[in-house]
Amino acid sequence: RCLSDWSSDVCSSDLRWFDYALKGVQNEYATGAPVRIFVMGENKWREEREFPLVRTKYTKYFLHSSHELNTSAPGQDGPDAYEYDPANPVPTIGGRLCCGNQIPPGPADQRPNEGRPDVLIFSTPPLDRDVEITGWIHAEIDAASSAVDTDFTALLADVEPSGYARFLTDGIVRARYRNSTEKAEPIVPGEIYRYNIDMWASSNVFKAGHRIRLYISSSNFPRFNRNLNTGELILGATRMVKASQKIYHDAKHPSTLVLPVIPSPSP
Repeated sequence: RCLSDWSSDVCSSDLRWFDYALKGVQNEYATGAPVRIFVMGENKWREEREFPLVRTKYTKYFLHSSHELNTSAPGQDGPDAYEYDPANPVPTIGGRLCCGNQIPPGPADQRPNEGRPDVLIFSTPPLDRDVEITGWIHAEIDAASSAVDTDFTALLADVEPSGYARFLTDGIVRARYRNSTEKAEPIVPGEIYRYNIDMWASSNVFKAGHRIRLYISSSNFPRFNRNLNTGELILGATRMVKASQKIYHDAKHPSTLVLPVIPSPSP
């Protein structure tokens, strides 16, 4: 039975899906496209035959010491540094939230966090054409920490000409679980490791004149639990230490944002 606060269109669509999946009714779900996505930026639904899309061109956007984000590999860029203090974490602003969180979810403007010294920002120049990304997104970050354990976070935003930085997706990796969540592997302070930050999937068209922006930090609280940087079990832990973080982006350590770019259709 449909709940009273559902829209009639959603309710009807769900019932037709259950008719097909559970009763074998040969309606539009039996013959239609198996994938339907909502493309932000264009703000329209689109049907596809598979996911990820076969025509995806996974494109690396390299981080640079100029805080630019582009497809040119870095040269002898020096690392960027910041200090992560678990007692003063980067606050969550919107995004994928649920389950009783008191912070409003959704595509919130990320600019309030841009003045923090523990948030690194990398942006493309204004785009000269529309760029669609649809699919799985991740960041490959080469980083070192003064701690035996810490976190690294990544957040992707679509920046409008007005400056509004609209949340798209985010992710986090805990250093000691960088290779597997099944086995903890403490890091050696000062050593450089590769961190693959899964930012899940999204679909968005960055319109011409907009910027692609990546935020790198070590916290996103309370969306993600804080790492106290001690390597101790989180449950019951109270001791905190500050961590000095370095993000590398040179020829040997080319930190990148990997985007699933969808080529524009031929004219």
